Amino acid sequence: MEFCHTSVLLEECLEGLSIRPDGIYVDATTGGGGHSLAIVQRLDTGRLICFDRDWEALTAAKIRLADYLGKITFVQSNFANLKEQLARLEVASIDGILFDLGVSSYQLDNPQRGFSYMRDAPLDMRMDQTQDYSAWEVVNQESEAELRRVIGLYGEERFAGRIAAAIVSKREAAPIQTTFQLVDVIKSAMPAAAKKEKQHPAKRTFQAIRIQVNGELRAVETAVADGLTCLKPGGRCAVISFHSLEDRIVKHIFQEGARGCTCPPAFPVCVCGKTPRIRLVSHGSLTAGQEEQCENPRARSARLRVAEKL
Repeated sequence: MEFCHTSVLLEECLEGLSIRPDGIYVDATTGGGGHSLAIVQRLDTGRLICFDRDWEALTAAKIRLADYLGKITFVQSNFANLKEQLARLEVASIDGILFDLGVSSYQLDNPQRGFSYMRDAPLDMRMDQTQDYSAWEVVNQESEAELRRVIGLYGEERFAGRIAAAIVSKREAAPIQTTFQLVDVIKSAMPAAAKKEKQHPAKRTFQAIRIQVNGELRAVETAVADGLTCLKPGGRCAVISFHSLEDRIVKHIFQEGARGCTCPPAFPVCVCGKTPRIRLVSHGSLTAGQEEQCENPRARSARLRVAEKL
């Protein structure tokens, strides 16, 4: 399959990053290279550092960005390792960083990767295919209590307990091997009314397992905080999230960074000495317009937040 990913909120990201032609920028989630291409096209003497944990994504990005390779450094790594990788590259600080936290269309649609509940495939869901822990291990080896926690917390699935119990019961006879086998188990655990809802009955559980396999929320918390630390004064961090758990983490990090004094209102003078480290460029989150949502349905759940280092 061709690695293809439609860049969400592209113009809003470019405006939010306020790219300087001589700046150093990081695309922490390169994917197919759509955002990267738009960024590097705006650089003159500047430099772009492209991160991705998926070697297939970086391979495709190198092809798409072939005309600009002299300005780009590619790093195959989880963005949770941002600070260490920048130190390895002897980059002391950066002018901007972009996080697109969505799963690429290629990963969702490639039947061999096992991300989608709409295509039959081996249970996998690894963004980094060199790691051992996959969806198969989550489904077939985690305890019922852990499955209930993962599906309830990461998928915000109200039937998490029933689904976890059904998975454990099914795997006692034989391991659950494929995505369609898992979909059938999930459907069997849900009430008839729930299966008639607009959203696919397996969507939340698949999201939860994917997050667990890839440690996504822990990585987001670490990487966004480190990204803000690595910015130069005036540098900007833009984050696109696609579900409430990610957006909640980003919102909290940004709000904490933008807070100044934390003394009780009754104090006549500040004694904590805390000052804001960032300012919120966009108050609240930006969402895709109606035209973009029609052209790219996966943009409907996207939310963009932008902050600037003080």
